[in-house]
Amino acid sequence: MKKILVTGGNGQLGMSLKQKIKEKPPVDCSFVFTDVQELDIMDEIFVKTYFSSNKFDYIINCAAYTAVDKAESDRETAKQLNAEAVKYLARASASQNAAFVHISTDYVFPGEEPSPRKETDSVAPLGVYGETKLQGEKYAQEYNSKVYIIRTAWLYSPFGNNFVKTMLRLFNEKEEINVINDQLGSPTNALDLAEAILTIIQNDIGAYGIYHYSNEGECSWYQFAEDIKKLSKSGIKINPVPTSEYPTPARRPKYSLLDKTKIKTTFGISIPDWKESLERIFPDFPH
Repeated sequence: MKKILVTGGNGQLGMSLKQKIKEKPPVDCSFVFTDVQELDIMDEIFVKTYFSSNKFDYIINCAAYTAVDKAESDRETAKQLNAEAVKYLARASASQNAAFVHISTDYVFPGEEPSPRKETDSVAPLGVYGETKLQGEKYAQEYNSKVYIIRTAWLYSPFGNNFVKTMLRLFNEKEEINVINDQLGSPTNALDLAEAILTIIQNDIGAYGIYHYSNEGECSWYQFAEDIKKLSKSGIKINPVPTSEYPTPARRPKYSLLDKTKIKTTFGISIPDWKESLERIFPDFPH
């Protein structure tokens, strides 16, 4: 029986993992979900104490500081959760010879080159969020040799806060909105990512390293919003605008597409197109 700890259990990905496990319980696996109330991963002593009395085979770290703009003025908290806490978890999991699955982001790339990023491409984050997530990746690999780092992008689900839920709320509140049309990427259904993580654990072949996962296809935020509008049957008017018309504290990558060849070939994972995935999950959103 594999014993698996999931941190950030109340977040988007943590909740998506719970949902997937409920739908199809993995064979010979038992899961422990924690959030800050049960395990404050930013407290090094707490982490050491927790692991001294709890033994695991895998740790899946879904906890993260994801407020991209707020991170610019709250660097210390972002660093503590996205980097230092990862160090504590990587060290604790290594002490038990447990594999460590850590979730990272497309924001480690500057997004200037218009071709899908491979795991081996050079990184150069544009802001604090990306910088702290990149430091977390480095700590994960430095302190645990059995680490899977999965970079993802544009995550959404029926849980937590995300672009789909924001759009649905704005559709109810406004008659017209502006959405950026010159940032390209691929939306990622957190339930699809959760399924990929469970596949890696169940078929663990020891192929540790960095992997990319997002849904197939590409679109702009504007095109993503238009698809949400179509599915919700809203009559709102959506105006495409350039990034320059919507300044934010944090700079964002212009091109966020990730090359998923490695994760597909290594683990035999089939990745659905973002439109198909959004359509499948859409009835689960309140609207």
